[in-house]
Amino acid sequence: MASSVELNCWGGDWGLPSVHAECLVVMAYARFSHAPLKVNVVDHSWNAPRGSVPLLISDDTVISQPAKILNFLRKEKYNADYELSTKEGADTLAYIALLEEKLHPAVQYTFWVEADNYYNVTKPWFASRIPFPLNWYLPRKMAREALNRILLTKGGPPLYSITEVEAQIYRDGKECLNLLSHRLGISPFFFGNIPTTLDAFVFGFLAPVYKAPFPKVLLQDHLKQLPNLCRFCDDILTCYFRVNLSGISPSGQDTVDANLQKLTQLVNKESNLIEKMDDNLRKSPQHPPRKLTTLKLSATGEGNCSPNRLSP
Repeated sequence: MASSVELNCWGGDWGLPSVHAECLVVMAYARFSHAPLKVNVVDHSWNAPRGSVPLLISDDTVISQPAKILNFLRKEKYNADYELSTKEGADTLAYIALLEEKLHPAVQYTFWVEADNYYNVTKPWFASRIPFPLNWYLPRKMAREALNRILLTKGGPPLYSITEVEAQIYRDGKECLNLLSHRLGISPFFFGNIPTTLDAFVFGFLAPVYKAPFPKVLLQDHLKQLPNLCRFCDDILTCYFRVNLSGISPSGQDTVDANLQKLTQLVNKESNLIEKMDDNLRKSPQHPPRKLTTLKLSATGEGNCSPNRLSP
């Protein structure tokens, strides 16, 4: 692999390394295959990359879309599927196609089209991580793209209204979740004890729905009724991203530690400055303390407090 391979992606929240499904797919696959990617999180200091996230940059090569990024990593000898048989490889392609057709539209609808979720969770989250004035434009653009994609793939006859499309999308999404739950069974991963490409795609699509604090939770409630899929997501977060009970990933903990270190350095610097000031004060010439003058009351003016009746 090239000396420097970078991945531009949306950042994490809610106990996830990224809240973006397609970014999670690439990040999970990189962990499964031990690909050494440098992750650049989208934030206020981020300059718009040459493409949409997730975006992989290797020397002069720029690749977007999870499938193309994963193919690039395989060509670089980072292959999470090297132990799969030919049949299992074919099953992987079939299940990924099922995810793209049935589950992905439901995830997109839940995040970007469902009004309560969009205005209370999705839009505020993404707008807070996009620099002004793009934060007024890009979330709405992303929502329109999601809606157009859904209508393009799901809005044909006999489904014409968005209400009919919504009902069909959720039916398809729940059906896909049921099939995934049945396929996973009690195994830790979809093909045994080792995670593969299919596990990366399933985790990427399920984890944001599982963890997001949505007010409208039709798909999320159905997912939480399938405990093996929830366990699947939790195990990957724990084993491959080391998310602790407080929901802080290693990168987030590194940020906390760095801030704590800076604060400690600042306190030490102030403490050293105070000690230096004390040393300077001790070394400077000191004047003897002034004695207080004793004031005596005259015998005839014991009850008069006028300054003119006071004598030293």
